[in-house]
Amino acid sequence: MIRQSQTVRQSQTLQQRLSPQQIQYIKLLQLPTLQLEQRIKQEIEANPVLELDEENSVDQDLAVDDTAGNTEPDLGEHEQAGTDEIYSGGEKGAGTEGESGSAEGDDSKAVDDTRDLDWEAYFRDDDSEYIPAYKNVQDDWKDIPKPYKTGLIERLEQQVELLDLDEREQKLAAEIIGSVDPDGYLRRDLDAIIDAVAFSEGFIIANDEAEDVLRQIQRLDPPGIAARDLRECLIAQLEAMDSSTPARELALEILDKAWPFFKRKHYDKIKAKLNITEEQLREANQVIMMLDPKPGESEDYLNPDQFIIPDFEVFYEESADQSDSDSGDFIIRMHQRNMPQIRISRQYKDLWDSLASRKRGNGDEETKQFIREKMDSARWFIESIQQRRNTLMAVMKTIVALQEEFFRTGKGIKPMILKDIAERIGMDISTVSRVVNGKYVQTTFGVYELKYFFNEGVETDSGETVSNREIKNILMELVRTEDKKVPLSDQTLAELLADKGYPIARRTISKYREQLGIPVARMRRGIS
Repeated sequence: MIRQSQTVRQSQTLQQRLSPQQIQYIKLLQLPTLQLEQRIKQEIEANPVLELDEENSVDQDLAVDDTAGNTEPDLGEHEQAGTDEIYSGGEKGAGTEGESGSAEGDDSKAVDDTRDLDWEAYFRDDDSEYIPAYKNVQDDWKDIPKPYKTGLIERLEQQVELLDLDEREQKLAAEIIGSVDPDGYLRRDLDAIIDAVAFSEGFIIANDEAEDVLRQIQRLDPPGIAARDLRECLIAQLEAMDSSTPARELALEILDKAWPFFKRKHYDKIKAKLNITEEQLREANQVIMMLDPKPGESEDYLNPDQFIIPDFEVFYEESADQSDSDSGDFIIRMHQRNMPQIRISRQYKDLWDSLASRKRGNGDEETKQFIREKMDSARWFIESIQQRRNTLMAVMKTIVALQEEFFRTGKGIKPMILKDIAERIGMDISTVSRVVNGKYVQTTFGVYELKYFFNEGVETDSGETVSNREIKNILMELVRTEDKKVPLSDQTLAELLADKGYPIARRTISKYREQLGIPVARMRRGIS
């Protein structure tokens, strides 16, 4: 017989919980520059204690942290010294163990409803009496509105109005344009579009009539828009092309009669089927290669999220002593030119003093509680931004320390993983991951995402460990210089790399090739 009973047990468990400040700091840490600007503006709207400071701008280019030669900089001084840092080299200067780690581990004290506010903690003892979070050096530009850009759908609708269409066809055209995907293709079935117009507008449209309207839309600007597949997209662009274009007619014939062979790059079968020479095929292929396979993405009107705003600028400044080529400094600058400058409003201290100087009235305690909460929230937010800046600078300085050769010459990336950075700055790997994700650095040699500098090592035949980034660069060069008539297979590429001293397995070559976006050998085959 099974006995059923209820018992009460007491147990202790150890759990790690993040304070509200820590959660806020972590969220701010992973935001890139553009999103951080928006987040600061949102906080200003949500917290009346915060306000924009448009009077006390400081040029960040004049505030330089003079740490050249100091191998153990205090990361906490960045908020006083500015956003530029001079780094003279050496991995030891990358940071001090545990310097910024306290930003993750300090728990905030609970708000005491009965305490008075320590206003000295909120206002600095200087002429401005404000705690600045960011300095804006482009005040003359920040209020200029962005120019209006006409979107693709709106442009198509304007062009449809110029077509000779009746009311039924205009409704169908509007439904087709509204169904176009961002890359410019129409992946919605045309019968479903006809049914939608019949249901919403009460117009019955035949299939052949709908096909005619669709063909007219496909010849609008950009040509090939609303195509249902790649072949239809390319044909529409060729038909919109000037009829006197050399090899245009042959290109149309290839897409119409030999498309299965063309998409698989079976050029010998195309020549046999159409009875053409290799030179004719080459000219027609050049015409086709000039076409846009994704007309919707060729717009100049890009989403703002597609623009990259570097979070850092790093460049090498050579020493005045020409005899010593290694005595220069790295200048590390954190970009925040468009960052709103915020401060804690002085008006709320005056309001607090006013409430404290008079007799208690109805609602005074609620008002003081509101001010207390908003002041604490404002201070936490500003401190989180300052901690974010310090952490980002510590990570960037460590990356420069470990990749000095690249930032000096543009070549020679060394193997480096997240753990290498985390150990040197005394932080968790997850924190470093949040910093490098979506952040970019402007260098003398171009703009790079911080994740670009993290890669595993590969041991060569000589026992030296090199970055797999170097292997990928060699792989790309081999593919670039290969004979396009007989492209190199993955096995051949592995053998060529082995001859250069890099023993890489074929499956690893395949993985690197896919990461680089290089097609398989068959799809790289060309006419010449």
